[in-house]
Amino acid sequence: MKKKPDAYKTIGEVAEIVGLIDKKKGTLSTHTIRFWEKKFTQIKPKILSGKRRYYSNKEIEIIKLIKYLLKEKGLTIKGVKGFLNNPKSLTLDDTTKYSVHNQSSNKEKIKDKLKKISMIIDELKELKNG
Repeated sequence: MKKKPDAYKTIGEVAEIVGLIDKKKGTLSTHTIRFWEKKFTQIKPKILSGKRRYYSNKEIEIIKLIKYLLKEKGLTIKGVKGFLNNPKSLTLDDTTKYSVHNQSSNKEKIKDKLKKISMIIDELKELKNG
């Protein structure tokens, strides 16, 4: 039986969703998620009897963002903490793709992005004409 999309996930399921797999052993790297829990206060799984962790979809999105920033963008843990506390500290393209904030914030980001694109177009026109 498959879980509902909004159901809480176990740490193993989260590691699989996020793609945290030890390349040498081929096993899930659940220890990485537990380590990130200690470093990032935004990850707060429900811990039930037997110390089993259960993660909401919001926490999974935060874990995906952390992995992206650490592994793809090369940020340090300190850098990721800074981003999570102030999401405008990363370029607009990256925050638009991996935003975990509310819709009005996204609208502002899109408006800012359009302004930047418009400015670039104007600069290119000036270069072409002048």
